[in-house]
Amino acid sequence: MVQSLLPLVLDVGIPLASYYLLRNGFGLGEIAALGWSSVVPALRTVWGLVRGAGVNGLALLILVVNVVGLVLSTMTGDPRLMLAKDGGVSSVIGIGMIVSVFMGKPLMTAGLKPFVTKGSAAKTAAWDRLLAGSARFRRAERRFSLIWGITLVTECAVRVIGAYTVPVHTMVWLGTVLTVVAILLAMVVAGGSCAEPMEKMVQAEAERVGGHQGGEAPVGAADGAGAAAAVPAGAVQ
Repeated sequence: MVQSLLPLVLDVGIPLASYYLLRNGFGLGEIAALGWSSVVPALRTVWGLVRGAGVNGLALLILVVNVVGLVLSTMTGDPRLMLAKDGGVSSVIGIGMIVSVFMGKPLMTAGLKPFVTKGSAAKTAAWDRLLAGSARFRRAERRFSLIWGITLVTECAVRVIGAYTVPVHTMVWLGTVLTVVAILLAMVVAGGSCAEPMEKMVQAEAERVGGHQGGEAPVGAADGAGAAAAVPAGAVQ
């Protein structure tokens, strides 16, 4: 489980945690906190290219989000514009998830796979087999990231519209509520329609292969062997 979650921690957890720690814990400004928290995803992206492993999707997405945040951080003055800016930054994540689906590398798989396989070697192997041989499994994998992406983009659009139509003092707290609701909605919809069926498919595949590799003799095979042993020597000419 730890090994499966490591990429998610390195590419998402550390950059986000370092941003809030530097900004709220050490009192750095938004630009400085975004800049320093971009170091890890930048190094992870470059390292993936150097070693020939291709583009690290999650690391690149977080890096792009931070860069967008740096650009938008220069937008100050109008409180409605500041509220809209928050929606614009997080919309990059949703758009990135949608694009990753059509590129054939759904970004949410990095978090979905450990949840489904629970760190089990047998379930991890079952996941890989299903991903290679089951069109239904692959559709569920893509749909999971697509639901998250569409939900986040929709939430961001609502926040931007609200920034210019709802009173500022209301939108300050309503923006947080919208984000929480969007995350819970994505968890329920994507979990019920994708994660749970995938978990059942992985479990069934792992049990199928496990039973096959157990080497149990077919029904009646042992009886046949016993019957053969009971025949007196020389009875069969």
